[in-house]
Amino acid sequence: MADTAVTNLLKRVSAGERGAVDELLPIVYRELKSIAHRKLRDERRGHTLNTTALVHEAYLRLGLQQIVWQGRVHFFAVAARAMRRVLIDYASGRRADKRGGGAAHVSVNDVVAAPERRVDDLLALDRALNRLGHLEPRQAQVVECHVFAGMSLEDTAVALDISPATVSRDWTVARAWLNRALNPTGSRNT
Repeated sequence: MADTAVTNLLKRVSAGERGAVDELLPIVYRELKSIAHRKLRDERRGHTLNTTALVHEAYLRLGLQQIVWQGRVHFFAVAARAMRRVLIDYASGRRADKRGGGAAHVSVNDVVAAPERRVDDLLALDRALNRLGHLEPRQAQVVECHVFAGMSLEDTAVALDISPATVSRDWTVARAWLNRALNPTGSRNT
């Protein structure tokens, strides 16, 4: 469906129109599943969340009617953030079950690109990204859109209503900051 049709439907959701939420899911479901599949592809083998469960849990957490939607790209950026939260909550639960292990030095690229992410690495990235969000909120949003939603830098610029050059600079700085935060002793894993 065209971007404008999804955007118009999201405006109806924001306006509180009855039935608009029910119309939205079938239209965006395939793309949500695609995002969830990319997120789960990077998780460890034997992960108990499947694509459908991740989509449904994230969709429930969206709070669709509490957000003033800016359009399709904004919707998918927020959905990807909700999926990230679901995976982080899941990882936190797993870690609580296991408790232990020493912290290894990792990079942002190691965590987001590793075929089998370690729970502690994902949690360390989440903590670092939250710290970055307090210091530089826009840079954290760029990371969320680009890494967790799988958006191109151009789509990230549209979602955040900033120039592609600004997104590129923010991405470079945020990635360097996160790598330093994940490797406080100074070893470089980029």
